[in-house]
Amino acid sequence: MSNIVLYGMDISPPVRACLLTLRALGLAFEYREVNLLAGEHMTMEFQQRNPQHTVPLLDDGGALIWDSHAIVCYLVDKYGESDELYPKDLLKRAHVNQRLYFDASILYMALRSISVPYFIHGVSLVPKEKVDNVREAYGHLESFLSDSPYVTGDVLTVADLCCAATATSLAAVLDHDPINYPKITAWLERVSKLPNYMEDNLRGLNKYIGLLKGSLTIL
Repeated sequence: MSNIVLYGMDISPPVRACLLTLRALGLAFEYREVNLLAGEHMTMEFQQRNPQHTVPLLDDGGALIWDSHAIVCYLVDKYGESDELYPKDLLKRAHVNQRLYFDASILYMALRSISVPYFIHGVSLVPKEKVDNVREAYGHLESFLSDSPYVTGDVLTVADLCCAATATSLAAVLDHDPINYPKITAWLERVSKLPNYMEDNLRGLNKYIGLLKGSLTIL
């Protein structure tokens, strides 16, 4: 039995980023589903582990960490056989961190501003300014990939795993048009070749898009 337990719900992009990272590191872990839509994250037991009551939540032998970006960096630092996924070189790490912050503050927030009102309050109308935020995020991501196969250069890092989990989910709002976003399209194709991508990202992604895409009205 592994000491590593990941609590999550596979429709969640941040949870899928953690699953991709665990798999890339070849780590054994236990996955425990937390049904957010049923309110399982609001139980006293779960809030004792994570007072922010969010997923993903990592329990590594009693060490509790939440927020996907904190989790993936911790996992590589502790368990990585190399630092390729999260470099120790300060400049390279700064570049990876920048893309992680971009995912957290731009990509994911563009998605969250649409998905949370829908899932929590049943708001299905998506105003133009929110769609424009998605387009702007795609534009930045396309520029990051203009001269390299991955978001920080020639090597896959945790920034790719986090950004890819979010970017694929944004297709529920706005498709990645290969004419307008050829670099994003090619990058996501590369990421999709990762072992266990079907299990760790695509399966939950398809559920997520199925819940949102046909239910949202883009204004």
